[in-house]
Amino acid sequence: MLISLRNLCSSLPRRVSPPCNHHLSSIFSSPSTTTTRACLISCCFTGVLCILRFPFVTKSNSNPANFFDVLDKVSMTKIIQQDQWNDPRVVGSIQSSLAPIWVSRVLVEFKQDPKLALKFFKWAKTRVGFRHTTESYCILVHILFYARMYFDANNILKELVLSSWVLPGSDVFEILWTTRNVCVPGFGVFDALFSVLVELGMLEAAGQCFLRMTKFRVLPKARSCNAFLHRLSKAGEGDLSRGFFRDMVGAGIAPTVFTYNIMIGHVCKEGDMLTARSLFEQMKKMGLTPDIVTYNSLIDGYGKIGLLDESVCLFEEMKFMGCEPDVITYNALINSFCKFKGMPRAFEFFREMKDKDLKPNVISYSTLIDALCKEGMMQMAIKFFVDMTRVGLLPNEFTYSSLIDANCKAGNLGEAFMLADEMLQEHVDLNIVTYTTLLDGLCEEGMMNEAEELFKAMGKAGVTPNLQAYTALIHGHIKVRSMDKAMELFNEMRKKDIKPDILLWGTIVWGLCSESKLEECKIIMTEMKESGIGANPVIYTTLMDAYFKAGNHTEAINLLEEMRDLGTEVTVVTFCALIDGLCKRGLVQEAIYYFGKMPDHDLQPNVAVYTALIDGLCKNNCIGDAKKLFDEMQDKNMIPDKIAYTAMIDGNLKHGNFQEALNMRNKMMEMGIELDLYAYTSLVWGLSQCGQVQQGRKFLAEMIGKGIIPDETLCTRLLRKHYELGNIDEAIELQNELVEKGLIHGNSNPALFADADLLNEFPGSSILMTVGRKVVAFMPDSRLPNITLEVSGKLWILQMVGSQVGRFIHKVRAMDSLAKNGSTVFVDALMTCCPDEKELLLSWKGIIVLIFCAKFRIGSYSDTWPSVALIICFTIFVLLHGVVVAGKGKGCDASMVNLVRHPW
Repeated sequence: MLISLRNLCSSLPRRVSPPCNHHLSSIFSSPSTTTTRACLISCCFTGVLCILRFPFVTKSNSNPANFFDVLDKVSMTKIIQQDQWNDPRVVGSIQSSLAPIWVSRVLVEFKQDPKLALKFFKWAKTRVGFRHTTESYCILVHILFYARMYFDANNILKELVLSSWVLPGSDVFEILWTTRNVCVPGFGVFDALFSVLVELGMLEAAGQCFLRMTKFRVLPKARSCNAFLHRLSKAGEGDLSRGFFRDMVGAGIAPTVFTYNIMIGHVCKEGDMLTARSLFEQMKKMGLTPDIVTYNSLIDGYGKIGLLDESVCLFEEMKFMGCEPDVITYNALINSFCKFKGMPRAFEFFREMKDKDLKPNVISYSTLIDALCKEGMMQMAIKFFVDMTRVGLLPNEFTYSSLIDANCKAGNLGEAFMLADEMLQEHVDLNIVTYTTLLDGLCEEGMMNEAEELFKAMGKAGVTPNLQAYTALIHGHIKVRSMDKAMELFNEMRKKDIKPDILLWGTIVWGLCSESKLEECKIIMTEMKESGIGANPVIYTTLMDAYFKAGNHTEAINLLEEMRDLGTEVTVVTFCALIDGLCKRGLVQEAIYYFGKMPDHDLQPNVAVYTALIDGLCKNNCIGDAKKLFDEMQDKNMIPDKIAYTAMIDGNLKHGNFQEALNMRNKMMEMGIELDLYAYTSLVWGLSQCGQVQQGRKFLAEMIGKGIIPDETLCTRLLRKHYELGNIDEAIELQNELVEKGLIHGNSNPALFADADLLNEFPGSSILMTVGRKVVAFMPDSRLPNITLEVSGKLWILQMVGSQVGRFIHKVRAMDSLAKNGSTVFVDALMTCCPDEKELLLSWKGIIVLIFCAKFRIGSYSDTWPSVALIICFTIFVLLHGVVVAGKGKGCDASMVNLVRHPW
C-alpha cells in the first residue's frame, strides 16, 4: 500500500525551479491553481507517508529493533565504520523495493551520530539504480543542522534543490517542515534553505519560500533577507526589491544598516532620490547610524542628476558626523562636477583628496582625463595620463578610449592609432568601445577603405561588431555617397539578428533622402513600423525636407497629417522645415497658414521659424508682411539672428529701400552681430542696383578688410555698374585695386564685355558679343540685316554711346588701362573696309571701322604711337560719324570684327 501511495504522488505534476530564473515578475505572486493543488496533494501524501514510515518522529520511546529486519544497529554501525558495503545483508536491503524507506530509517537511527549518517547517505547515493528521496535529504539536513555541521548541511541542501527530479524549493520547505521533529526542532534550517535558494540565484523559489516561512512564522534572518535584496537589486528588479522590503518589515524583521544601504543604493541608481532621501531619514529615526556606504550612495545619486549642492551638503554632513570620506566619495564628487561643467570644483576635490593622503585611483584619473578630452583640453589630459602612469597606475580601457575618442574627433587619427597600439603593448585589449571609436573617426574623415579593414580586424580579434559599430560604418558610407554599401551592411546586420534602433533607422532614412530615393524611403519606413519602432519627429522632418527638395510639397504636407494621426509629436523643428519648404516653393500663403496653426499644437514659433517665414516673404516681394513679422518677433523678446537681418536687408534693397537696409545693418552692429558673406553680398549688390555705388564700394572694402572674400561675380557686377553710370575713373581705379588683390583676373573688363542685357540698356549701341560664341551685329534701323561673324579667342568691345568727346576719351583711357594691366588688347586704328561686307554696308551708307587687335603685331599700338594721337584720331571719327569701335585680343592674324552703326 505504501508503494502504491508513493507512486500516486509521483504521478502528480511537479515544477522544477532552475538555478537561475530570468522571469522574476511573479516572484511574490500566488502560484497557479493547478500547480498549487498538485503541490498540496503531494505534500498531504508525503505527510501521511512520513507518519507511516517514521512513527518514531513523534514517538521518542519507539523500539529501534523494529526498524531492522536483518541488521541491528550495532552491526550496521560496524559496517558503516569499516566500509563493509559488500555485506550481503546491506546489499540485499539496498536492492529491495523498500530501499528508500530503509535508508530513511537508517538515517533516523543514526541521528545521534551525524558523521555516520552522512557517510551512509553518500554511500547509498553511489549505488546503481538507487536514488534518494526528498525525505531522505530533509532528514539528513535536520540531523546535520542539529549537530552544527552547517557547511555539510548547506551542501546537502544545494544538492537537493539542484536535482532536477525533486519537488521545487517551496515543496522542499513543506517536507522540511513535516520532518522537523526528527531532531529537536530548530528553525535555522529553514533560513538555511532560503539562503541556499538566494545563493543559487533561484529568486522566484526564494520568494515563494519566504512567503511560506512568514506563513509558518519561521522568519529568515536579516542577513539572509539582505542577501535576497542585494540579488534583486543586481538583477534590476526595483519593484520587487521595494515589495520585499515592505514585506520584510511588515513581517517584523528589523532592517539593518546594510539593508538600508542596499535599498538606498538601488533607488539612487534608478535616480529616485525622493525615495532615497525618505529611506535615509527613516533609517536615522530607527536609531541606525548611516555609514560611509550610505553617504557615498546618496552623494553619487544626487551628483548624477545634477543636484550638486545636495551632494556637497551630504559631503559636509558626513564629515560633521565623524564619517571620513574615502576615495569612492571623492570620485563620486569629481565625476558629478565633471559631468555638469564644474571642472574647477572637480580639480579642487582632486587636490583635497591628495592633501588628505588619499591616493587617487585609476577611476579618479580616468574621470578627469575623460572630462578634459570632452572639453577639448588635450594637453592637460595628456599631462594627467602621464602622471597616472608615473605613480604606477595602469590606464584601463576607459582611459585609453577617452583619449582615442578625443583624438578622433579632433581629426588626429595618427595619435588615436598610436594610443591603440600602446594599448596592445600594455596588454590592454581593445574592446568594442575602442574599436567603434576608431571606426567612427575613420568614417568622419571619409577613410572608408581603412574603416572596412578595421571592421574586418575587429572580427578577427574576436570582438563581435555591435549595433554602434555597424551604425558608425553605415553612417560613414552614407556620408561618402555610397548608399548601396550602406544598405548592404544594414541588411547584413539584420541577418545577424542585430536589431536597428531608432538612430540607425533615422540614419538610413537620411541617407536615402540625401540621394532623393524617396520610394525606397517609403519601404524603409514600412519595415521600421513592422519592427515595432515608430518614426520620431526627426525622421519625419528629414523626410518632409526631402519631399520639398524633390518639388513634392503635397507629400510633405501629408506627412504632417500622418504625424498627427499616429500621435507622433510635432515639434517646432517640424514646422520650421514645413514653413521653410513652402516659402522656397513660393507658397507663401500656405506657409503663413501653417505658421498660424502652430498654437493648435501647443507650440510657439521660435527665432528659426520667424526667420524662415521672413526670408520667404522677402524673397517673394512681401516686404511689408516681412517687416510686421520682424517687429512681432522683437515684441516677443526674441532676438533676430544674422539670417533674419540679412533677409530684411536683401528684401528692402530689392524694393529700393536702401536707407531701411542700412538701418538694419546698423542694428546688426549694435547687437554685436557680425555681417557674413551673404549679408555683405546683399548690401554691395543691392546698393549698387539702387544706384548707391559709392556705398556699395564702401561695404566691399569693409568686407575685404574683415577677411571675407567676395566672389568674382559680385566684383564684376559692381564694376559694370560703375561703367554703366559713367563713373569711368572710379571704375578703372576699382578694377586696378581688385586685380591687385587677385579678386578678378587681369584680362577681365566688365565694362567692355557685352551681354544680352547690355544691348538693351544702351539703345545707341549696335553690337552683342559673348566669349566663345558669335559676334552678332544689330542695327538700330530694323530695315538693315544683322551680321553674324564667327570669332575665336577673347573679344573686347569698346562701346561708344553717343558722340560726346569726353565720354569717348574715357573709353580710350579704359583701353589704355587694359594694356598696362597685362591685357592682350592692343589697338591698331586703321580706316579700311571689310572686303566681304563692304558692298552690303556701303549700300546703306554705313561707315565701317576695322580695328585689328593682335598681340605683338608690327605697327600695333605701343609707346611709339602716343595715346594722345590715338585719342585725337578717334575723336575726329566720333565727331564726324559716331562710330562704334571694337577690338579683339589674342586673335589670329587676319581675324576681323565688323561694327556697324546706322548712318546718320
